[in-house]
Amino acid sequence: MTTKYVAEGETLVYANTGALIKAGAVVVIGNLIGVALVDIPATSGTGAVGVKGVFTVPKVAGSAWVQGAKLLYDVSAAAFDVGTATPAVGDVSGCCVAAAAALSAATTGQVLI
Repeated sequence: MTTKYVAEGETLVYANTGALIKAGAVVVIGNLIGVALVDIPATSGTGAVGVKGVFTVPKVAGSAWVQGAKLLYDVSAAAFDVGTATPAVGDVSGCCVAAAAALSAATTGQVLI
């Protein structure tokens, strides 16, 4: 095995520089999206963030998802939307796909990161 291998890459250690991040919250790491697996303390805390798998996350109401649809994370809404929306500054586009269909009225959906 190569000595260059570091880890499977399903989780990353995230160094929090802001407010407390609760377990289950979406975490934006540059162009990467993850979900906090534990509470991550404010300012200098670190914690595990899942960056691979299927997660139930907040969804923008009014947009229906079909399984496999490309999604973006809308930072101002703190929710995911279909990838046809025009990204604003700070949004993360192409970060994941819909793991399951979601109705327009739904406020959560399943994403595959």
